[in-house]
Amino acid sequence: MADSPSAASVENFSAAMTGDQTFQLGGRPAKYTVLYFYPKDNTPGCTTESIAFREKHDEFLAANTEIYGISRDSMRSHEGFKSKLGLPFELISDPEELVCNQFGVMKMKNMYGKQVRGVERSTFVVDAQGRLVKEWRGVKVADHVDEVLEFVKSQP
Repeated sequence: MADSPSAASVENFSAAMTGDQTFQLGGRPAKYTVLYFYPKDNTPGCTTESIAFREKHDEFLAANTEIYGISRDSMRSHEGFKSKLGLPFELISDPEELVCNQFGVMKMKNMYGKQVRGVERSTFVVDAQGRLVKEWRGVKVADHVDEVLEFVKSQP
């Protein structure tokens, strides 16, 4: 939950996303872009987090902020997850881990007593100039979305 020390620039990237679209970080019209990285579609924590972003979506829009979920899942999996939960925002598919590696979210994790490589639940806020203005790593789902919303609403 650290502030970016000097609002470092985020390298522009493009990636496939739901709705048969391509996400492009550069030139986003919103004041802020929230990128939330999560381990896997249709798992309890990821479902809870996505629903929380869905429930606050209108408030994020009112704060001129767009939301995008990112995981290594396939586009087919993302389309089903988005439809099942009625998500009003797009999901970015990163099976090659290019975006995950750019943001440094791939970590070794313990799962059922075994070491596995996976996505560390993390959220990043990028401003319209492409600067990273806030990041949360090792996110716990409870109250996280409210914290992200409060951050973007508190910005001048």
